[in-house]
Amino acid sequence: MLIIPAIDLQDGCVVRLVQGLSGKKVYSLDPVETARRWAKQGSSLIHIVDLDGASSGELKNLSIIKQIIKSVTVPVQLGGGIRNIQIIKRLLDMGVYRVILGTKAAEDKRFLARAYKKFRDKIMISIDARGGKVLIKGWRAKAPGKNTLDFALALKEMGFKDFIYTDVSKDGTLKGPDIKGIKSLLRKTRMGIIASGGVSSLDDLARLKLLEKQGLKGVIIGKALYEVKFSLAQAIKLIGNQKSGIF
Repeated sequence: MLIIPAIDLQDGCVVRLVQGLSGKKVYSLDPVETARRWAKQGSSLIHIVDLDGASSGELKNLSIIKQIIKSVTVPVQLGGGIRNIQIIKRLLDMGVYRVILGTKAAEDKRFLARAYKKFRDKIMISIDARGGKVLIKGWRAKAPGKNTLDFALALKEMGFKDFIYTDVSKDGTLKGPDIKGIKSLLRKTRMGIIASGGVSSLDDLARLKLLEKQGLKGVIIGKALYEVKFSLAQAIKLIGNQKSGIF
C-alpha cells in the first residue's frame, strides 16, 4: 500500500479546501519546494490536482507542474481539467507519470474508451462522489445518471483494474475516511482502490491498512500532512509504502 501526498494548486499556491468548495487555506507559495519536501521525506508518488483546471476545464498551473516534474525524481500523477486526448499525450510526453481523469471520463464514454485504448495504465479515473452520486466540474455538479458503484463497474468492464475514490463529504474535514464505503466498493468491484478524503490520524491509516489484502492500494493524504497531524515519515513507517510497479 502506498502513502501518496497531495499537492492541490490554486492561483499558483498550495492550498486545501473543505469538501472541494470552501474554507480555502494557503499552505505554501512555493509548490516546487513542497514537492521537494515530500520527495525528501520518502514519498514514492506525488498526487497533484490543478483546482483551477478542475473548475474551468483547462489546466491553469502548467508551468508550475513542469517545474515540479523537473525538480523531483519522484513520479508525479496529475489531475484537474484534463479533457482531451491531445493534452493527455502532451502531459505524458512532458514527464507526468500518470494522468488522472474525472469530469470528461464521467461525461463521455466514447472519449473514455478512446483514452483507455490509447494510453492504458498511463491514465486512471478518479471517482469523486457524495452520497453515492458521482460529482464533476470541480465537484460543483452531479454527473447525470451516474452512481459510484455503477461507474466503477463500467470502468472494470472497459478494462481498468484500479481507480481513485474520493468521498467528497470527507475531503478536507479531518473527520476520518469513508471506511464503510471503501470496504463496500472493494467487495463489490474486486478492483484496486486508491482512497482519498478525511484521513486525520495514524489510527485512520491503521484502519485503512487492514483493507490492503482486499485491494486497497494507496491512500492520498493532504490536509493531515499540512496540519502536521502526523509526518509523512511516520505514515510510511506504519504502512510500509510498498511501491513495486506503483500500481
